[in-house]
Amino acid sequence: MSDNTSENSTTANGGERLENRIRALLPSLNPSSVRIARILLDDQAGASRRTMSELAAMAGTSESSVVRTTRALGFSGYSELRLALAAEAARGTTERHVTGDITPEDSLSDMVTKLAGEEMQAISDTAAQLDTEVMGRVIDLLIKARRVNIHGSGASGLVAMDLHNKLERIGYPSHVYCDVHGGLTSAALLGREDVAVGISYSGETQDVVGSLRLAARAGATTVAVTNHPRSPLATLADHVLVPAGAETEFRPGALASRISQLLTIDCLFVGIAQRTYDRTMRALSLTHHALQSQRDPARKHRP
Repeated sequence: MSDNTSENSTTANGGERLENRIRALLPSLNPSSVRIARILLDDQAGASRRTMSELAAMAGTSESSVVRTTRALGFSGYSELRLALAAEAARGTTERHVTGDITPEDSLSDMVTKLAGEEMQAISDTAAQLDTEVMGRVIDLLIKARRVNIHGSGASGLVAMDLHNKLERIGYPSHVYCDVHGGLTSAALLGREDVAVGISYSGETQDVVGSLRLAARAGATTVAVTNHPRSPLATLADHVLVPAGAETEFRPGALASRISQLLTIDCLFVGIAQRTYDRTMRALSLTHHALQSQRDPARKHRP
């Protein structure tokens, strides 16, 4: 599992926003650390000015909990965390789109503005934090694979279908599974020349985790696309890609989280197209002409 996203490899990515890192790690933190992390998320500028003892008191916990949380977030010490918070707060005042949690009191105009801001931010953050070295290795694996299994459920199942359609369009053998029975039976038959891709926002969807675990036992190389780098899916995968984009109370399966997954999938597809340009262009030409035969024959005679 040489490319499994670890604490060090995740935090070493200079383009990653601290807010994204904290949100991604929230499910893996203990209750005391979660309280500390939420204070950091709510007021980065204010948190950057607090001493360790002040932050501990505000979270109702101990200074040792602050130290453990600091290290869990990938920092060597509290002073380093404070500097990162200050930098994030300064960057946020000039760079971030209009975002925020949607409330029942928001007007339709406010709702549209917030949604658009969240989705634009998700694309920007994902582009900044994706590990291109890991992505390059995944692209090579997909090109060389005898068979590619793609597993997803719910909203992530739509993303899995999109990757399948893209690979199939250029002649790469892939199969998509959005149900647990099909996913498990197919995963059991994979081998060392095959690749299994699991897509899950939380990284905890049992259908996807179970299929990827079985694929790994069968000898296949496993790839996880998940927004949570310490999730069960990320832990068991050989290679992990971490999009940005969060879900909220009003937006489970939100476009902000799904669009970050779709951007990751698009990057994989275009990477494959770049490395197999001639083959890809031939396949796209053939499939384009096949689809042309289904277009309305009367269209060309319309004014």
